[in-house]
Amino acid sequence: MLRIILGILYIFTAWFPVRHYVHMFQLNSYKPKVQLKWLGKNNHFWLIIPAAIALLCLAMSKSPANPGLHLSLAFYAVLLAMFAYSIIAHFPKKSYKIPLKYTARVKRLLVTAAVIYLLPLLLNILPSGGIPMTVLAIVYIAMIIAAPFAVLLANLINRPVEKAINRHYINDAKRILAECPNLTVIGITGSFGKTSVKYFLDELLSVRYNVLKTPGNFNTPLGVVKTIRGELRATHDIFLCEMGAKNVGDIKEICDIVHPKHGIITSVGPMHLESFKTLDNVKKTKFELADAIPAGGHLWLNTDDENIRSYVGSRSYIGYGIESEGGYRLENLAVTADGTEFDAVSPSGERCRYKTSLIGRHNAVNICGAIAAANTLGIPLNDLRPAVRRLKSVPHRLELKKNGDVTIIDDAYNSNPSGARAALEALSAMDGFRILCTPGMIELGEMEYKLNRELGEEAAKSCDFAAVVGKTNREAITEGLRAGGMAEERIFAAETLGEAMRKIYSLTTGGKRKIILLENDLPDNY
Repeated sequence: MLRIILGILYIFTAWFPVRHYVHMFQLNSYKPKVQLKWLGKNNHFWLIIPAAIALLCLAMSKSPANPGLHLSLAFYAVLLAMFAYSIIAHFPKKSYKIPLKYTARVKRLLVTAAVIYLLPLLLNILPSGGIPMTVLAIVYIAMIIAAPFAVLLANLINRPVEKAINRHYINDAKRILAECPNLTVIGITGSFGKTSVKYFLDELLSVRYNVLKTPGNFNTPLGVVKTIRGELRATHDIFLCEMGAKNVGDIKEICDIVHPKHGIITSVGPMHLESFKTLDNVKKTKFELADAIPAGGHLWLNTDDENIRSYVGSRSYIGYGIESEGGYRLENLAVTADGTEFDAVSPSGERCRYKTSLIGRHNAVNICGAIAAANTLGIPLNDLRPAVRRLKSVPHRLELKKNGDVTIIDDAYNSNPSGARAALEALSAMDGFRILCTPGMIELGEMEYKLNRELGEEAAKSCDFAAVVGKTNREAITEGLRAGGMAEERIFAAETLGEAMRKIYSLTTGGKRKIILLENDLPDNY
């Protein structure tokens, strides 16, 4: 009976760490190398504390003639403590920003992991009454501690099945695209700005065309494939395909599926350097879209971006931006707290004045890119004016929110050096008590400390107060804030966003309106 009870407790306890590490694996994009690196950073959580309890459990065990019946009460007490820790430490939190999504892949992964965890129960039915209770308990403890690697093992076992399923989905998406010969595919990529340009271009092109876009940040091969299989219809004229990347070859993989006729590159900067390693690899990957554009297709480039200008080479393209020469150019730019106005000048010299409620030079350049593409595809500049006026902020990307005497600039989605600089520029243009609230930037590899320190220095010049959230980049940002001249009493270190916001709302500003920039929001695996 004791063995049965122990087995039930083991299975019940194992569920929580297995589910947790499947969740983290999902957040780490099902990348084993990324998961292993994450485990290395969090070894105190899954290894050190459980191992210490396990060793204590072993020390409390005896070795009498029949250990299966004569284990000490202390042994069972520590064993129960081990089970309790595993449940409490891995229990799903209500505070998760992105909860585990029980996709078909996750369900398959959990089933395989369940089989792995059920195998040790076979030890109970071995001849001669099974193995000693001490050994059985230690096996159960080892399995619980090994949950992160059991999940990776389950993924390895499932890999042939997952590859076959993905291949089927990709081939089905290619078939659907082949059945739409009149469909124009426009690829959109960039280190930042690609999602905004996609939303803006959708609004502008819809003046004349029936447009489908990849929703949200569905910018991976399978995200694109899911959009095609679920939403593409024969009535669509244009498919706007956002293309994200964390490794060399990622853009090419999407291009090989959708075969874009036209492409837009919004920016190239130091993002995801943890996987890209170098800025040159980022450039090479973003320009995989340019290399996929066929003869007769158009390539629109943000020529304000030095990294784009330096890499374009002899490729034919249409430029856009404030400093664009020979392409679509912004002039007479006026940015206020109420919105932005500017003139767009086409390569032929035609000029049109636009007004939008969106704030910031960065948004103006993105709108210019959308205007360039829409006008090139046959929509007159003047016909685009109502569509530009209707444009709304993309959620969490320089999204302006007003609430009483507080204005929030929500730029919480996936910050990077260039995007953060643009957000600080938008903040500095607003009149009021300017506040930065940020956990800093991640996935920047060896450059992470340096770039977060520079973020702090730049923030010190444009902010009246700064709240640094979490410990990930606290040292780098606060060092930069001090180096930039911000007084110590204007720097606040918070463990959570809630704590930071409570402090911010309690500040006295001498009657000035609070302008709060929320720059980035780290995912649950940080």
